[in-house]
Amino acid sequence: MVPGSSGRERSFLVTALSLLRRFLFGARPLRLELIDAARKAPGLLGDSASLVRDFILGRQNPDGGFRDRDGRSDLYYTVFGLQSLLSLQAPIPAEPLGAFIASFGDGENLDFVHLCCLARCRAILRDMHVNHLTKTSFSDVLASRIERHRASDGGYHPSPASSQGTAYAAFLALGAYQDLEIKVPDSAQFARSLRLLATPDGAWANEIPAKIASTNSTAAAMAVLGSLGYRTDCLQAGRWLLAQAHPLGGFRASPLAPAPDLLSTATTLHAITRLGISVESVREPCLDFIDTLWSNEGGFHGHWHDDLLDVEYTFYGLLALGCLAR
Repeated sequence: MVPGSSGRERSFLVTALSLLRRFLFGARPLRLELIDAARKAPGLLGDSASLVRDFILGRQNPDGGFRDRDGRSDLYYTVFGLQSLLSLQAPIPAEPLGAFIASFGDGENLDFVHLCCLARCRAILRDMHVNHLTKTSFSDVLASRIERHRASDGGYHPSPASSQGTAYAAFLALGAYQDLEIKVPDSAQFARSLRLLATPDGAWANEIPAKIASTNSTAAAMAVLGSLGYRTDCLQAGRWLLAQAHPLGGFRASPLAPAPDLLSTATTLHAITRLGISVESVREPCLDFIDTLWSNEGGFHGHWHDDLLDVEYTFYGLLALGCLAR
């Protein structure tokens, strides 16, 4: 805050900084788009929102990390725990969270997915103004580690030195670069690599040589291309996604999937609402489907045969509900 500045001046300053960041680093970070969408969920949850908050807080271990399905602290699950709390606008216990995230340093021993999760966690701490972290060349070092996963076709792959990228890795890489406030190198080639994953029906497969598109890879590709400025590539895919609605509510992972699941439902709803496509035709069946996955413990199951609750699927429950909120 600028000392002595008026509310109007502060608002102007925030807007100016936002525009400057967008000019320097590209579109609005995916993490903020996801959190903003999920922030509408409490309107549908009503009094149950407090149960979700308590469930998420109960999944934080004493070391500051959030539990995976085996009870261990994990950066991946910590991302979803933090995003859920931010979506609920609930206080986040900064101690010992900052120390847990700082313990991973610059990600020297992490795989690709966890490198991207480290970037996300650090960005959230930065947003919270938690100062447990060194401010040296962390971003550049972490970006260089992520760049080792650049595939020959210009995309990204969980394994280094791959010839072809995947849609999921592209989504993670773009999010990580945004979180680090660094532009993706050679974004045009990055976008071209995703077109190699396009299927004849206007959607995307996760990797070559897959012939059948999936909802999650399509949503991931749409998010990346939209953020890179190639929104027109996504319009036909949006209609394809909408067609994957299951008769009983929710969305399937692919046209061949026998049942819907919460991940596919959340990513599909976010992708099509991001394009401005109405979800009214699927709203009530989707709400009914999500309700079948709700637990009065405060969490969401991933699908009808999932016996466990975790912070990952609970965030997807919030995201799906947020996209359905009017």
